[in-house]
Amino acid sequence: VQLVESGGGLVQPGGSLRLSCTASGFTFSSYRMSWYRQAPGKERELVASIDSGGGSTNYADSVKGRFTISRYNAKNTVYLQIDSLKPEDTAVYYCKANSFPHWGQGTQVTVSA
Repeated sequence: VQLVESGGGLVQPGGSLRLSCTASGFTFSSYRMSWYRQAPGKERELVASIDSGGGSTNYADSVKGRFTISRYNAKNTVYLQIDSLKPEDTAVYYCKANSFPHWGQGTQVTVSA
């Protein structure tokens, strides 16, 4: 299992980013996928998840209305659209396939003026 996240960067408050995670080594279309984040000095937290077909999503209360998770099974890719970014969204963002213990390297999101 390999997971490669990308799309992070430095953005101003109120800005947007689209994170991508490309997966390999398993049947991507059969698994629920999730995005997590870990801020400095804090535990990793679940922010969003999507079922295998893309028809059902869940979000942490702290990101509802600002984050949108989606997936494109033909490209083995899951996305996280992040809008109205806040400084407290600063973290390393990771994707994960449910039922597998593997993590990617993450992508850094920094929100600062």
